[in-house]
Amino acid sequence: MGEESSMNMNENVASALCYVLTWLTGIIFYFLEKKNKTIRFHTLQSILAFLPLTILGWRFTGPLGISYPTGLSIFYYIGILIYVVTFVLWLILIIKAYQGEKLKLPVIGGIAEKHS
Repeated sequence: MGEESSMNMNENVASALCYVLTWLTGIIFYFLEKKNKTIRFHTLQSILAFLPLTILGWRFTGPLGISYPTGLSIFYYIGILIYVVTFVLWLILIIKAYQGEKLKLPVIGGIAEKHS
């Protein structure tokens, strides 16, 4: 399904792997992949989508989901909502990338495509 990557992987497999550990695998594949533009698109989209979502989730719930000393508040529930949205987005992007589809997220997808 598509071109080989500079890492000798199928394009769809490498694209899906860019999302497996969210922004972390995005960063790893960004530095490993040199020639395949589709995989580089997925690396950048993974970083640009999941790094801010992770930071926002941490900000609202505390690092690693530990709540603030004041107990549960509206901010904690916002953080949980961010984690749920992140999980659903993560699943969709992995599945679509493995199927060979280039699902372009609004704004982020354009930036990733421009710089891939």
